Amino acid sequence: MSGRAAPTSRLAAYVPAVGWLGDYQRPWLRGDLAAGVTTAAVVIPQAMAYATIAGLPVQAGLYVATVPMLVYALLGTSRPLSVSTTSTLSALTAAAVAVAAAGDPARVAVAASTLAVLAGGLLLVAGLLRLGFLADFISAPVLTGFKAGTGLLIAAGQLGKVLGVPQEGDSFFAKVGSALSHLDEISWPTVTLSVFSILLLLALRRWAPRSLPGPLIVVALGILLAVATGLADRGVALVGTIPPGLPEFAAPDLAMVQVLVPAAMGVALMAFVESIAAARAFTAEGEPEVDADQELRALGAANLAGGCFQAFPAGGGLSQTAVNRETGARSQVAGVVTAGVVVLTLLFLTPLFENLPEATLGAVVIVAVAGLVDLEALRRIRAIRVRDFGLALVALAGVLVLGVLQGVLLAVVVSMLTLVYGANHPPIEVLGRKPGTSFWRDRGRRPDDETVPGLMVIRPVAGIYFANAPRLRRRLLDLVDAAAPQPDVVLLDLDAVPDIDISALDLLPTVDAELRERGITLWLANINARPLDMLRRLPDMAEWEQRMFREVDDAAAAFMAR
Repeated sequence: MSGRAAPTSRLAAYVPAVGWLGDYQRPWLRGDLAAGVTTAAVVIPQAMAYATIAGLPVQAGLYVATVPMLVYALLGTSRPLSVSTTSTLSALTAAAVAVAAAGDPARVAVAASTLAVLAGGLLLVAGLLRLGFLADFISAPVLTGFKAGTGLLIAAGQLGKVLGVPQEGDSFFAKVGSALSHLDEISWPTVTLSVFSILLLLALRRWAPRSLPGPLIVVALGILLAVATGLADRGVALVGTIPPGLPEFAAPDLAMVQVLVPAAMGVALMAFVESIAAARAFTAEGEPEVDADQELRALGAANLAGGCFQAFPAGGGLSQTAVNRETGARSQVAGVVTAGVVVLTLLFLTPLFENLPEATLGAVVIVAVAGLVDLEALRRIRAIRVRDFGLALVALAGVLVLGVLQGVLLAVVVSMLTLVYGANHPPIEVLGRKPGTSFWRDRGRRPDDETVPGLMVIRPVAGIYFANAPRLRRRLLDLVDAAAPQPDVVLLDLDAVPDIDISALDLLPTVDAELRERGITLWLANINARPLDMLRRLPDMAEWEQRMFREVDDAAAAFMAR
């Protein structure tokens, strides 16, 4: 019995469906069916709209909601996560295929599916190497700014559709400038339809139940208006013929690999970051915790498989996942149902969408990406920390000025530099004792706390390693030199120092010698296990032990008793 359980457990770690299917409960089926159908009603028009962002035919968006969604249902660890395309991934795809296809429309679809295969391969390798922790390396402020810039860039790209004018350019300013330069060619029937669609979408979003598929309602009305009033004869552009049928196998173009690898890295990163954020946000109490490493593998396999069947890059969408959860999804079966509805649409319903006005699709995109420009989040960041707000603005400006691919690279670099800067500039506090207690805390915030004349207590708040050790030494000596009167003993409280490296270990004798030159003795207190283990390897450890104390208060008592 146990011999069979162990292999099953190992298989379930890589194919979670093996585990959850065995625990599936019949009462869940009704909720999964309802959620799957309702989510499909949101995904279908949204996927078609996002395909136009990527510069692809609308059916390509539907392809993303078939194979990738089915593969994720088998391999993913999030029960409600709905995996198809997202506005961010569509914008990244557009920027990448524009370069890889070199203006050849016949190569755009191949470039997009090759990009999905490459991104999937990178995600899969990252999952096998257990690099899920990398999701935490893009700071929230930088991600907020990046998404806001991407939302503005995508919205700018829809101006041509909603105004009925020609539009060119790749950057935000080029897109806006191109649309504005053709204002004398505006199609007023197109503008009227666009405004009506946007207002209706906003009204449905505000007042209708979330389970009501607003995009599908607006798309259906757009089609009815086009057929009933002959909008095409009034200058309103329609989607046109959509080839019916399921996506066919198509091998990636190896000649494009070298050009697409940098873009694939950005796509892989954003697909993972967006998906893990949505998965964690909608994990219900009592459900299994989302496994970041398995999510990498699941998204990688989903994109690899989807790219081989004419799909462009896929990831977990926040809005559609919210709909999936709130309409009753209890397991990944809901994703299978959504994919099934999309398959039926591709087989039998594509003729219904041929009269869909492009203005309506443009309106769906604009309302969908409006949520990316989260002004409330930006205001909150600004109110809490101006420096983080500046980082968000840098990421936002990077997308608008440099483009979405360069913008995501800038976002990663800025996040990493922020991390390095923070590690290299750790806080260092001068401590005082809370009156009537043995609790020592930062006097910078509570200058009235007690001190012991002649004893200066300093606490670094970070691990000490080769890069920040020299800076900590300078700051510590500056604090000592600025003290009036000069202390007799400097007590270094290491309670907030979890670890040190050999460079930091060499720092202690150096600081000790420099303090001795000033007539000051260095003591240590609150040494954690790892630093203590390192200190014990010093050749003069016996001499240091005379100056080491368990608590700051113990050192203060010893100093006063001298």
